[in-house]
Amino acid sequence: MSDRTLEDAIQSAESPVSLLRDLGLAQFTDLPDEFTHWIEEQRAWQESVAFADQSYHMTDLRIQGREAVDLYAEYAVNDFSQFDVGQAKQLVVPNPDGYLIGDAILFREAEDRFLSVGAAAAHNWLDYQAETGDYDVDVEMQPRPVATGDDPENFRFQVQGPDAVAVMEEALDGDIPDLGFFRFAEVSIDGVDAYLLRHGMAGEAGFEFWGDYDDGDAVRETILDAGEEYGIRRLGSKSYQSANTVLGWLPLPVPAIYTGEEMRDFREWLDLRRGLISIGGSFDSEDIEDYYVTPIEVGYDHIVDFDHDFVGKAALEEEIDDPDRKKVTLVWDDDDVVDVFASLFREGETHKFMDMPAPRSSACHYDEVTKDGEHVGVSKWMSYIYNHREMLSLALLDTEYAEPGTEVTLTWGEADGSGNKSVERHVETEISATVAKAPYKADRR
Repeated sequence: MSDRTLEDAIQSAESPVSLLRDLGLAQFTDLPDEFTHWIEEQRAWQESVAFADQSYHMTDLRIQGREAVDLYAEYAVNDFSQFDVGQAKQLVVPNPDGYLIGDAILFREAEDRFLSVGAAAAHNWLDYQAETGDYDVDVEMQPRPVATGDDPENFRFQVQGPDAVAVMEEALDGDIPDLGFFRFAEVSIDGVDAYLLRHGMAGEAGFEFWGDYDDGDAVRETILDAGEEYGIRRLGSKSYQSANTVLGWLPLPVPAIYTGEEMRDFREWLDLRRGLISIGGSFDSEDIEDYYVTPIEVGYDHIVDFDHDFVGKAALEEEIDDPDRKKVTLVWDDDDVVDVFASLFREGETHKFMDMPAPRSSACHYDEVTKDGEHVGVSKWMSYIYNHREMLSLALLDTEYAEPGTEVTLTWGEADGSGNKSVERHVETEISATVAKAPYKADRR
């Protein structure tokens, strides 16, 4: 597989969709599903404080050199005119047609040194541009440690919840730096040098901090000791992934890299392993572009800076004032969700098992959403949230159906003919859902 490029695989497959449809779900992280119980872990981020280990599931891309900003500015939608050392940004990278390739968190470590952390797709595209373009930069990319088996370069931890500030006050050597949101600074934790970012997830206050991986065990124990009196809990992979639905962040749409002549050279450069990602769910189209999303419809419209030229700008200028779809939260009908489980206790065929709290059988999940039998959008990331006692999902709906309170129908199950071995035999079922705002939870970060 390593000798083949993504373009080789696409040319030999029936379609990009058929190439990706039945891949199943790869391992997310080296961490266990639960450290205590996922319900108690969910409760911790709202009631006390939660500790998350983000060291294993993301790629890192470091770009340094005098033309690094020029590279980012040409291929990202962001404004870089006032991007200071010690500041972070949600880096958003589109393709030439304005569809989203991917996003990541970008840190400006020094005047000419940047680190971004996130899913691989945007990093692959920027790595390609740096290697093939005329930029005076050096690039170092670390794949997901869980995929390679290598130790990460850095530990990357996060604390969040109402007591997160108190825990960090106790754990740090000295006072917490006076940081604005998405600003970071050097700190010391029990004598270990680290960086501290003012951040948060699931709508709660929090910090992200990172440093040399060899120091990770000592830093983690210091934080857990400081949080013991507050009832700190470590988040396993189940509870960690479930936070996205209340945060309103839409992870892992299909990267917009599988079509377009302007992207062909990139696909011929990209190793097949780096270009594969699995598709699942009830939504079924043979056109891979039906799985693409745009930065505007997923909620990055406020990030797009039209005062500079970037790849994909023209398409986004056409969309910005009149997008076709909008990101919303879907609140699933309780009785319909319960009936999915009840089918396991009845004679006859059963519905697709709904693992709790985050039913995941593919990396890129797409469920069909209809209104009066007509397609109106797709439901993406779903999770049961104990703090709300509801099954929620993030969805992209046609704007006329995106008003809170609108009733829609979601099809739960895999598309006909799916060969996804991560899913058992089942029959599809319909679940009623009510549109709500995204983020679903009030932001208290």
